[in-house]
Amino acid sequence: MAAAPEEHPAEDLARLAELHGVATSYRPAPDRTVQVSASAVAAALAALGVDATGPDAVRTALAARERELRERLLPPTVVQWSGAEPATALTALPALAALPAGTRLRVETEDGEERAWEERAGEEGAGEEGVLAADLPLGVHRLTATAPDGRTGEACLVVAPDRLPAPPGRSYGLLVQLYSLLSRRSWGMGDLGDLAELAGWAGHTAGAGFVQVNPLHAAVPGAPTDPSPYRPSSRRFPDPVHLRIEDIPEFAHVEDRERLSALLERAGRLRAAVLDKGALIDRDAVWELKREALEQVLAVPLGPGRQAAYDAFRAAHGRALDDHATWCALAEVHGSDWHRWPDGLRDPRSSATARARSALADRVEFHARLAWLTDGQLRAAQRAAREAGMPVGIVHDLAVGVHPAGADAWAQQDVFAAGMSVGAPPDAFNARGQDWGLPPWRPDRLAATGHAPYRDLLRALFRYAGALRIDHVMGLFRLWWVPQGSPPTDGTYVHYDAEAMLALLSLEATRAGAVVIGEDLGTVEPGVRETLQRRGVLGTSVLWFERDWEGDGRPLPPERWRADCLATATTHDLPPTAARLTGDHVDLRDRLGLLTRSAAEERAEATADAAEWLALLGSLGLLDSPAAGPPGSDEEEEIRAVHRFLLRTPARLIGVWLPDGLGDRRPQNLPGTWDEYPNWRLPVADSDGRPVPLEELVASPRLRALLDVLRPPGAGPTTRR
Repeated sequence: MAAAPEEHPAEDLARLAELHGVATSYRPAPDRTVQVSASAVAAALAALGVDATGPDAVRTALAARERELRERLLPPTVVQWSGAEPATALTALPALAALPAGTRLRVETEDGEERAWEERAGEEGAGEEGVLAADLPLGVHRLTATAPDGRTGEACLVVAPDRLPAPPGRSYGLLVQLYSLLSRRSWGMGDLGDLAELAGWAGHTAGAGFVQVNPLHAAVPGAPTDPSPYRPSSRRFPDPVHLRIEDIPEFAHVEDRERLSALLERAGRLRAAVLDKGALIDRDAVWELKREALEQVLAVPLGPGRQAAYDAFRAAHGRALDDHATWCALAEVHGSDWHRWPDGLRDPRSSATARARSALADRVEFHARLAWLTDGQLRAAQRAAREAGMPVGIVHDLAVGVHPAGADAWAQQDVFAAGMSVGAPPDAFNARGQDWGLPPWRPDRLAATGHAPYRDLLRALFRYAGALRIDHVMGLFRLWWVPQGSPPTDGTYVHYDAEAMLALLSLEATRAGAVVIGEDLGTVEPGVRETLQRRGVLGTSVLWFERDWEGDGRPLPPERWRADCLATATTHDLPPTAARLTGDHVDLRDRLGLLTRSAAEERAEATADAAEWLALLGSLGLLDSPAAGPPGSDEEEEIRAVHRFLLRTPARLIGVWLPDGLGDRRPQNLPGTWDEYPNWRLPVADSDGRPVPLEELVASPRLRALLDVLRPPGAGPTTRR
């Protein structure tokens, strides 16, 4: 029997873990270091294909890894930041500086051009005659090395802009969960037509620069479907549930108009149930109706121009789209968890899967067409935003991972770490840690592909994004891996090639002309925020968390906020501002039994927190008429003052949580709950909890008064005179 991991010589296991990017300790605070259990380290190594089950196995694996690193000529990825330094030879790059004298280097660009340059590493004068990094175009190239002893090596050479695109000036925008934004034309949940309408109104009338939405990735169908947009089936392809059916050109040519009219009537009843009767958003019911309608719409032949556009889309996305559509077709037959499919179908490259793909060709085609249609409406929403004068447009959200049963996990099994889940270690807010149930990418397999899945994902999202928000952006550096079946406390950090990930992000964002916002809230490894800022990734700053934590803990004055960020009063995971001011968020958590101390203590602390912020707002002259009573006595004026404060900060972007404009007190998601609270199923509502359709929302005096605070000079007033 193999020895338990705890019996390994500590220094051997620690060295082996270090060479594979697995942490043996971490620092949740500058003055505190936590040692990771040997079992967690061994489990992470096992997920990376490294046997660490006993002392002999550890020594053998360590010797093999050291030999591999010693003998390889090139690392998997070499990064050159364009414009970062004066022109130098490739051999001057740190990753190549240790090459043996006489090593020959050649570069083949991503366009297939083989540069005539040849560089001899380690020889005198090589820097003058060799390949100058400045001569290489931006892109992902192939670098080949040949050593004098005949050894060869290949690497992915990424030439990327030194910094990502900056926001074009300062602007404010609206933050909203798209499903919650119903209009009188939507089918029971907000859709891409509603998004285009909101963007057009906000840009033309309110002078807004962007609209930020939740992840619109494809969901895993179920009974019921997981409503969380942060556990998608695929991050690369969008969810057709967001389609505005009537905006599809073929809709007008459906032959069975009577059947289509019946579907529209049912959609109207579903919409009325939410807007007029207070029902929760039922994503599954919406999709059932839309799928039935889409079966008819997609039966209409495409015209020559649209057929050519669809063919181009299929060619551009290639095998990834075929895999996604095949998973969708197989899920209709065998259920949405591919782990339970017949053996042959669990492998996307098997002959059984190839036969099934052929047998289900009509359904594969159906789902591929849906991806194309959704992509088209997403790009139309971005066009509407830019035509309305928005300098940024639609800000899309990239979830940190995918559902283990979904399409991406099935199609990309070779790059996911089996038996592992992403989460977070214990911290001041969650002593038990967190397990998000998302399988992580293996950094070694990802690097071996030249980070192709990551590159393709970014390229797909930037097709229709004016900016991209990256959830848990710290995941570009490291992720907390939790072995399945273990508590989150028994996990460890695994590191990624952050320089390569950032270089590819910079390259694809620059090509798209898009801004990138990183969600960097919570515990962040030292140096990460500084690196992100240096590369042009904006951070996220939320008012209630911005305090002088290294000093007296008081609210941070506006001039001390960072400039390179999106500044907001709240997020989808936090209480709306009205609830924060009135203490309603404490009452909600008390009703649900979520408090860890008495309600009186929680209310007293919440009141003191709000009062401290309001005192600062008053001292800065941001409250037009300071209320005599406790926080929330004049919540509309106080919410406007909060946003006046955000304007006083140097933040490049300012976000307004759309429900704050109506006084909605309910969070869209309440962490730590499942069935206890209707997460991800609430429509935007007013202060009384009454759902407000888009048509009424844009006419709301309360919303218009708030946006007038943020409206840039020269834009027309939003308030009706």
